[in-house]
Amino acid sequence: MKYYRLKKQADFQKLFQKGKRAHAQALSVLYRPAPKMTMGISIGKKHGKSVRRNRIKRLLREAFRAVQTEMTGTYAIVLVPKVAEESSVATFQKQLQWIIKKEKM
Repeated sequence: MKYYRLKKQADFQKLFQKGKRAHAQALSVLYRPAPKMTMGISIGKKHGKSVRRNRIKRLLREAFRAVQTEMTGTYAIVLVPKVAEESSVATFQKQLQWIIKKEKM
């Protein structure tokens, strides 16, 4: 299944204001049912300089690609990583799978 990227500020704001939240140890997920699968990433400067933030974004995108087939519906999703010393694709995948099962997405 293909997913589209959330790009507009208004779309992010809708999710932050009206979306449901689910939390795991490494990241938080804001989601809402949508006509097509869309995903965006929100990462603050507290994670470090741009090189580190872009690496975390790449890891999150890859983890989401691997896990999205387990989702039953279509959602608009924003992934918000929490500050951690070391982050990996495997960690993010486990956290996303746990959230999907917990929230019955």
